[in-house]
Amino acid sequence: MGLPAKLLGDGEHELLHLRSHGKTMIGPTLWLLLISGLGGALFAVLPVDWRPWSGWTVALLAGLLAVPAWLLPVLRWRTTTYTLTTHRLITRAGIINKVGHDVPVNRITNVAYQRSLSDRIFGCGSLVFTTSAEAPVVLHDVPKVEQVGVEVSNLLFGARTR
Repeated sequence: MGLPAKLLGDGEHELLHLRSHGKTMIGPTLWLLLISGLGGALFAVLPVDWRPWSGWTVALLAGLLAVPAWLLPVLRWRTTTYTLTTHRLITRAGIINKVGHDVPVNRITNVAYQRSLSDRIFGCGSLVFTTSAEAPVVLHDVPKVEQVGVEVSNLLFGARTR
């Protein structure tokens, strides 16, 4: 699902709609597993005569730790999107406070990508858009970054030469 049609201008069409690669959720998921394991171990070593309150306390503590360790990163990942339309590059992020950046396509002068070793393992990378007036716009953890970079270059610069 891309941007709602009401956010697109007259004659503007969505060409690509992306979200960061799922690799960004590996760390938070490992934290969630660690918190769950520690919570289960703590529950197991607590005296039986302290139950059921000890179980509720451990579960509440684990839940409170899981919110910043896992839930917030999941929500950040789900609410961060990158969209390329016929007129602009649109970035949107934010759970409660939304942050957006629109760059007109005609101001993009170069499309490059960067891939670290872990990016290469997971098949993602960062797309870097150089604009004529601003600092480069970097889209982090784009899946299949080389393929997307070629498609974006063809869309942007192929259209200019026609």
